[in-house]
Amino acid sequence: MAATPKLKTAERWAVGPNRLPIHRLPLSGTGAVTLLLAFDAGSRSELPEENGVAHFLEHLVFKGGERYPTHREINRTAESLGGVLNAFTSQELVAFHITVRAERAVEALDLLTDFVGRPKIDPEELERERGVVVQEINRAYDQPAVVAEYLIDRAAFGDHPLGRTVLGPPEHIESFTREQVVAFRQRRWAPQAGGAFFAGNLSGLQDRGAIEALLARLPALPDPPPLQPVPPPRTERLVEQRDTNQSHLRLLYRPEIDPTDRALRAALAVYATLLGGSMSSRLFEELRERRGLCYSVYASGHVLADAAVVQIGSGLRSDRTVEAYQLIREIVAELARLGPTAEEVERARAYTAGRLVLAFENSGAVARTAAEELIVHREEPQPLQLIEEVDRVTAADVAAVAKAVAGEPAVACVGPHTAEEF
Repeated sequence: MAATPKLKTAERWAVGPNRLPIHRLPLSGTGAVTLLLAFDAGSRSELPEENGVAHFLEHLVFKGGERYPTHREINRTAESLGGVLNAFTSQELVAFHITVRAERAVEALDLLTDFVGRPKIDPEELERERGVVVQEINRAYDQPAVVAEYLIDRAAFGDHPLGRTVLGPPEHIESFTREQVVAFRQRRWAPQAGGAFFAGNLSGLQDRGAIEALLARLPALPDPPPLQPVPPPRTERLVEQRDTNQSHLRLLYRPEIDPTDRALRAALAVYATLLGGSMSSRLFEELRERRGLCYSVYASGHVLADAAVVQIGSGLRSDRTVEAYQLIREIVAELARLGPTAEEVERARAYTAGRLVLAFENSGAVARTAAEELIVHREEPQPLQLIEEVDRVTAADVAAVAKAVAGEPAVACVGPHTAEEF
């Protein structure tokens, strides 16, 4: 069994008048606390003509609120609190977070709720930020590994929102109006579909009245419309030809497992570790150590609200990429046909649980995990339970997942190849 982390039992502390769920996740033995506000407003919730607006809005709210009306005041206030302030937009959610010393928690929450709950979205700042985000997009396309990620999403999900990039195309960023950005916020940033998460040393968050008053800055909004359901599995092959010595290969499988089953989600995590999530995994051992085909190779399992995916990726010598692709397919098929050994399941289970224990030493990781549990899976956040579920995974559980992964994957590659090679 994995060692018990310092994380204690999470609790839903309150639901504010704007219907915002407030979750406390105490972590002993730390002087830091992470405050995180998240909404069900990732790129998956965008309309086709809005692609990129969720991430663009994330940038714009940092330009000022009512109490802290400029980006300069926001940044300087965060630094004066000794805090680390940041945000992220994924396919599934948008989140804003700050980590500070416990005694500065209420001041940090004042800052966070001001620009997140009462953003100015100034037209002049909007115009300036267009160029910044376009440069971020251009930088991404300069990186073959990032392009491979974009291609595999499109190969697996097509024109569904999951098949589009989080950053969106430059022409969208250059054309968005303030009205479009505000309309998206009004439609998707409903407090009841998001949450506030306090993780770490909570000693500075005892004044319940003050905390709820600050969180009330998030305006009450109607329930957001449902997300577009995940499309049927696709097995397209997409290649972007580049004259390079190294190719970036991606495969994506859609195992037919119930994404609402927590035990299956834990088994998928152990399967992904066993397949390509560690230096003793099957893919790493065969592709790198035995054959020297690559520097790195990985497999990851990810569960959306309504689907599970297993992705495999590697940067490879271009003249041996097709050989590696065929080998990967053989390894996945063999694992599906014969199942894992008890010894490798035990090792992968211990490694997976250990990684969670180490991650949950960090208050930011605890808060992010809690946000995903609540917003993506609609479950009460209990990060500690994730470790216990991994500890209970059996060889039979992993074998069942391996069988579900078998089949034809979507494939993407950046390098001197054609789709017919795969």
